[in-house]
Amino acid sequence: MRLFDSIAGDLLGSISNLSAEHHAGLLDAVSGLLNHPQVGGVSGLIEAFERQGLGGVIASWVGSGQNLQISPEQIQAVLGDEHIQGIAQKLGLSTQDVASHLSQLLPSIIDKMTPNGQVPAQQDIGGLMGMLKGALN
Repeated sequence: MRLFDSIAGDLLGSISNLSAEHHAGLLDAVSGLLNHPQVGGVSGLIEAFERQGLGGVIASWVGSGQNLQISPEQIQAVLGDEHIQGIAQKLGLSTQDVASHLSQLLPSIIDKMTPNGQVPAQQDIGGLMGMLKGALN
């Protein structure tokens, strides 16, 4: 549980200006993204970053060492306008806010979900995200 407490602390620190409802909504969005069949979990997300020329960025989140930053515009390019707009509509936030918050959340989440550079199996992602949400409540 220490891993999830650490993730929760990192996440709350990075998005502390949001309501609890928006915290939960953003975590649901990340969980949905990682569990979406078209994305293919963390492995599929890595491929999406590589297609956009950002493989080195996500590799820094998976590997040990410092996480490289990503801009909201780069997040939007990787995830696509439609996906960002869908999250924004559900949460009542602007697409810019969603992309900005995801640019802060994704590096921490991916980093914590891939200890020692081990990408979790697709079937483990739901459980990991569920435990993370529980640690935040």
